[in-house]
Amino acid sequence: MPRRLSNGDDGLSLQADINITSMVDVAFTLLVIFIITAPILQGGIQVNLPEADVAPLQPTEDPVFVSIDADNRIFLEETEFESVAAFRDVFAELAEAGNYEVVYVRTDAASNASALLGVLGAIQMAEGVTASLVAEEWDGGR
Repeated sequence: MPRRLSNGDDGLSLQADINITSMVDVAFTLLVIFIITAPILQGGIQVNLPEADVAPLQPTEDPVFVSIDADNRIFLEETEFESVAAFRDVFAELAEAGNYEVVYVRTDAASNASALLGVLGAIQMAEGVTASLVAEEWDGGR
């Protein structure tokens, strides 16, 4: 015979409380983990893009980014190249193997033009690959 949930003479009472403390601890722990990992998941190299009067990027299926940072270091996605010459030597083979059609070039506003021109030249030498420069939208001097 099942036992009833009541304050009977047998001295047993069942109290059904939800322990929220552990649930809140887990929620805050997950929140902290997401806050820490969100910037890491964005990926890419941090560059301070120059401002220009530009059109929005047209999304492609699998975009490829080349970044030039303020120290004139060249990155293809996350891979760093020692120099423009090293990038030039490898890029054509990588573009052919990866079927690159459009390569987005992100350059820091503080980088020099010679690194940018070297990267653009290397992309132009690869057959069937188009370079597209990326910039922040210009706010008109506001």
